[in-house]
Amino acid sequence: MTTLRQQQKQRTRGALLTAARRLFVERGYAAVTVDDITTEVGCSRATFYLHFSGKPDVLRRIGAETVQQRAVSVYADLDEVLATGSRAEFAEWLRRAVAWFERNRDILPVWDEAVALEPSFRPIATEAVAELPAAMPRYLERWGEARSEEARLRVGLLVTQLERFFTRWAVQGTLDTGDTDPAVTLTDIWYPALLPPEHHHSTEVD
Repeated sequence: MTTLRQQQKQRTRGALLTAARRLFVERGYAAVTVDDITTEVGCSRATFYLHFSGKPDVLRRIGAETVQQRAVSVYADLDEVLATGSRAEFAEWLRRAVAWFERNRDILPVWDEAVALEPSFRPIATEAVAELPAAMPRYLERWGEARSEEARLRVGLLVTQLERFFTRWAVQGTLDTGDTDPAVTLTDIWYPALLPPEHHHSTEVD
């Protein structure tokens, strides 16, 4: 059973996360200070540092705790989809992945800015990307130990392309897909790229 003091600490932590996210989205990562966040909540810097080690840490926790659905679960879903062997299921997964980017589009530029400007945030971002193939054990198993690194790289490249596609298409509006369904085109590119070698061979033979 949580005590009143613990409940208060949890409320303060939640308020700090909410305030930090809103300020980061409104002003950008670099322009926001710890003082800005604590002023918004009405607490001291000491209280902030009871919960977080600094701005990179609070942004990391925003990514882990305040997004509507964690990116890891999106890729755990992909692990199941690839196990079906269905291109159509993969196309549907791509639509769900793009919808995830849409739900979290406000925080994505903040994350990119922090990676570019904050050296101490880069290991956090690297770890976050590494978590994604780790959430796909069946996919990694099909590639085998000898090609595990290649399999992980392929997922990382997929993540990168989806991020850039979404940014240029939905955020910047600099990529015009016309009447084409981008999920179908992305499936043509990425579904074969994620198949382990024996599947490529059997597809060529067929």
